[in-house]
Amino acid sequence: MAVVESIATTSLLERRSLHGRISVRDISCKQKSSNYLIRVTEFTGRKIILSPPLPRLKVDKLVNSSVEARAIELSKEVHAYREEERTPRNWNLETDTDKDQKPNLWPPENRADNRSLHNPLLRQERMGCGWLAAIFEWEGVIINDNPELEKQAWLALAEEEGKSPPPVFTLRRIEGMKNEQAIAEILCWSRDPAQVKRMAARKEDIYQALQGGVYRFCAGSCEFVDVLMHYKIPMALVSTRPRKTLEAAVRTIGIEGCFSAVVAAEDVYRGKPDPEMFLYAAQLLKFIAERCIVFGNSNQTIEAAHDARMKCVAVANRHRVYELGAADLVVRRLDELSIVDLKNLADIESAEFGSGEPKPEMEMEEEEDGPSTSTAVDDSIFW
Repeated sequence: MAVVESIATTSLLERRSLHGRISVRDISCKQKSSNYLIRVTEFTGRKIILSPPLPRLKVDKLVNSSVEARAIELSKEVHAYREEERTPRNWNLETDTDKDQKPNLWPPENRADNRSLHNPLLRQERMGCGWLAAIFEWEGVIINDNPELEKQAWLALAEEEGKSPPPVFTLRRIEGMKNEQAIAEILCWSRDPAQVKRMAARKEDIYQALQGGVYRFCAGSCEFVDVLMHYKIPMALVSTRPRKTLEAAVRTIGIEGCFSAVVAAEDVYRGKPDPEMFLYAAQLLKFIAERCIVFGNSNQTIEAAHDARMKCVAVANRHRVYELGAADLVVRRLDELSIVDLKNLADIESAEFGSGEPKPEMEMEEEEDGPSTSTAVDDSIFW
């Protein structure tokens, strides 16, 4: 584009030449000036008829060529975009291939969803509540327990066997353990397997006679179990009681069809605080330990659940809330919980469990064999 800065003329009628300068901008936006010479050939009224420009003025052809090239590129992009819209997209959602061929935009990533799972029904099940499991303790969580009856049973057995009565702190220590484990390892009454088994059975008979076969639900436990049944969350029941006694008690209160697995004293070698019961329950439910939630009411249960890499919900019906602070969640009643609380709790990756990745080893610096650079200071000069 040329801009005429100044025009000097003397007389148009005398056909004098027009002189001036032309400012031209090239692609690099630098301004260039060039002289021009225009000759007037005819003047009629208010119109000026000029002769063709002299060859001294040359227009930069690079400007036009660059604009045309840019226009061609834009037209190609538009045509390519239209062709892409007309072509149907093939997401190739076959699940039998080894590689994940899911599009980048859908479905979104989720911890509870398998990336190679493209069936909408199965994905809906995974996004529901079928990816977590609940493990309940029998006494203190489902039904009310009476610790005084447990102490009286141990004291009565000690009197029958001619043993010294165990102190209170020992009775607290053996809470949650199997009878055989408590007799052989804590009370140290016998090492003979036959004698240990006989005393354990006798202690259980004394307890059942004192208990009288009366079972009562804990506050909110029955309603909470019904909610989990409605949402089809797998549940397991664990206890250190014999299987015969446990199954009879479950039939008595009418919840025999609620639990997918039952772990009794005969199924494990050790009781709490060993995590064997909870690990075996997760194995029967076919769930990994990190997706299981344990419901208990003591610190022994919390310790065993965390050793098994499981989350723990403590029910504060025997202990105060601050005494169960090691649990992941503490409630006074089970019906205070909701399904959203359980899903959020199961989705948390606890820091104490670790990420599962190997930790980088620290490189030890090798000491140089050269002379030491440390200097000794004589303390005597300060005294």
